[in-house]
Amino acid sequence: MAPAAASGGSTLPSGFSVFTTFPDLLFIFEFIFGGLVWILVASSLVPWPLVQGWVMFVSVFCFVATTTLIVLYFIGAHGGEASWVTLDAAYHCTAALFYLSASVLEALATITMQDGFTYRHYHENIAAVVFSYVATLLYVVHTVFSLIRWKSS
Repeated sequence: MAPAAASGGSTLPSGFSVFTTFPDLLFIFEFIFGGLVWILVASSLVPWPLVQGWVMFVSVFCFVATTTLIVLYFIGAHGGEASWVTLDAAYHCTAALFYLSASVLEALATITMQDGFTYRHYHENIAAVVFSYVATLLYVVHTVFSLIRWKSS
């Protein structure tokens, strides 16, 4: 029973409790750091367009999906249904895996561009890598507690 209590219970919150319960409080930080990754990758120069495309897809997809879930939870669209708990766990598992792959690829691209690119572009990519790994960590933590909530529902 303790894990369910630690994760905010076995149901999803609605209204302003979305911003005060854990792990749903992490939505705010996922939104912020995901937006930073999106902005930094969009403004930076990456030597491999395919890598930049994947990182952009992941950051935009997760940003839009996180925003959508925040709004749906806030208005109480889930109605306390158990299927929404499953959706929450599945989304965060997918987002964590996507962000991990994007973070690794962005780090690899940044390492290879150390020579031959301007100081500004290199440091923009370093910042994108750092924020991408922070977003990955947030999604992993949210995934763990979403799975605990799913198991207890």
